Amino acid sequence: MIVSAPLYVIGDTHGQIAFLEQALQWIAADGGDAARIVFLGDFEDRGPDSRGVIERVMTGMAAGRPWRAVKGNHDRMFMRFLAEGTVKDDRIRDKSLDWMHPRLGGAATLESYGVEDAANRPRLEVLAEARARVPPAHRAFLEGLPTFIDEGDLLLVHAGILPGAPLSKQTEDDLLWIRDAFLNDPRDHPWLVVHGHTAIEMPFHYGNRVNLDGGAGYGRPIYPAVFEGRNAWLLDEAGRLPLVP
Repeated sequence: MIVSAPLYVIGDTHGQIAFLEQALQWIAADGGDAARIVFLGDFEDRGPDSRGVIERVMTGMAAGRPWRAVKGNHDRMFMRFLAEGTVKDDRIRDKSLDWMHPRLGGAATLESYGVEDAANRPRLEVLAEARARVPPAHRAFLEGLPTFIDEGDLLLVHAGILPGAPLSKQTEDDLLWIRDAFLNDPRDHPWLVVHGHTAIEMPFHYGNRVNLDGGAGYGRPIYPAVFEGRNAWLLDEAGRLPLVP
């Protein structure tokens, strides 16, 4: 019997550098410094240090750690603002909100780069300052993220998938933003889908999917998961806790 090498997965980080460091410590205690890690996107917005989170992940990758990441909807909103100056996305449910609103957290991200009071200043002025302050390497990192990672037994993606559609037919909008059509579908998928995006109180195994967004964007700790094939555990300071349907 072939036992899959452990794969560690970290859900939405949302600028919470202290929780990220804690999660990385728990992973190192379980799997060592060479542990394979996948990050499920949404590195920024809402939390206090989006720049620090992005830099931490990039530094680990540059040091040769076997870390990978997928793109989240907040990563895309950040990049679209820098590229086009837009703060709207058609997939935002509440049409009264935009990326600068505290509920989405864009102004907090820009503040971590030294752009103050972004929500209340002229948009073009903020955009020019943001383009000057966000390092090109950070933009290249976020823009280059894939929308999913296929690990055989597991599909790692930010929001989820359109059930029943092959990977070749999945749209970026769905992979980054989907909710009800995916969350409410109880059917088995070709993989165990490991995702974030929809904040819940704690990571949870639903049988056909595992949601690892435990609400870091709302100040809750990040609990990473470890997978060996489809077998899953959560990690905390005490070690592994079985994560089962």
